[in-house]
Amino acid sequence: MAEALTIVLVGGGTGGHLYPGISVAQSLREKLPDCRIVFFCTARELDRSILEPTGYEFVEQPIVPPQKSVGGLLKFWNSWRDTKDLLYKWMKSTRPNAVLGLGGYAAGVGVKLAAQRKIATAILNPDVIPGKANLYLARYSQAICSQFEQTRSRLPAKEQHKMQVTGCPIRSDILRRPAREDAIKRLGLDPAQQTLVITGASQGAQTVNEAVLTALPRLKLQGWQILHLSGKDHSVSVRQGYRDADLSAAVVDFTPDMADVWAVADLAISRAGASSIAELCVCGVPSILMPYPYHKDMHQRANAQVVADAGAGILLDDQKDRIKNADKLTPILESLLFDATKRVTMTRAATSLGRPDAAHAVAQVLIQLASAGR
Repeated sequence: MAEALTIVLVGGGTGGHLYPGISVAQSLREKLPDCRIVFFCTARELDRSILEPTGYEFVEQPIVPPQKSVGGLLKFWNSWRDTKDLLYKWMKSTRPNAVLGLGGYAAGVGVKLAAQRKIATAILNPDVIPGKANLYLARYSQAICSQFEQTRSRLPAKEQHKMQVTGCPIRSDILRRPAREDAIKRLGLDPAQQTLVITGASQGAQTVNEAVLTALPRLKLQGWQILHLSGKDHSVSVRQGYRDADLSAAVVDFTPDMADVWAVADLAISRAGASSIAELCVCGVPSILMPYPYHKDMHQRANAQVVADAGAGILLDDQKDRIKNADKLTPILESLLFDATKRVTMTRAATSLGRPDAAHAVAQVLIQLASAGR
């Protein structure tokens, strides 16, 4: 009998990197129950809080994000060296069959070192525009698992043949999202009302919050209720904003139960991170997308453009100004709140973009690479 596979998933620092990895790990276990799965994450408390409940084995890397200052770069390179030493010793004693980079600075050492040691490697690239880390790691990867075909032209020409459109893995609880009536009860909402969900991802988004709080008082919301995921740092101001506007809203600081949120959503106002886009599409939620406006490469805007081009959402550039954003948002939101036919059309378009099998597709890529390398 062949020895069970050992597969490493390396990366972390944000939920956007770790949650897709957890989904892939779940699919690996479904396909290969004896597979050993090890995460190499960062030392941030967030990583531990996400990974501990899963029961998966994980090792904290000393890697830290690079900073532009001389001292920051020196600290980064020292942490890279220490991380390389850690991974070298681990890979020498426990040679994995494949390594998947989950994106970001924390994936760099593991993928590069594995490639140098002739271990099968792949990277996950859920954004249309690859980040600096993934552009660097593309040369060390045998497969690039992407959410969008539009990514191919953004890769170096000599690496484009490695890309496979797998979709972005999302959490299994979202794929098995509950019945609307059950989710409505748990969230304390009215089953007779339609639900507008507002979210700026796990940390919230101040400019989205401000735009919504300025736009909503201008609208008639008959038949609609509001579920606003404010982010912990913004919850006090958002709740006060609704009180000042004399509007009723369910304001939630943060919830890990996004399956419930998407089960009740009839329309969403959201940022355009890769995981958010994947969840909106798989769940068929029509959306107004306000991409994060402070990234140099504007990669969230590129994500949102794919959705908008497919007719699944409306792209609204974040002007970083409360009034300017509200002036643009108000007519778009008003038209969608009271045009059920348009929302149905957007739902169908979103569903056509969704890849509910993404985690299984990425897991299969890893299994094939690992098996070929034996």
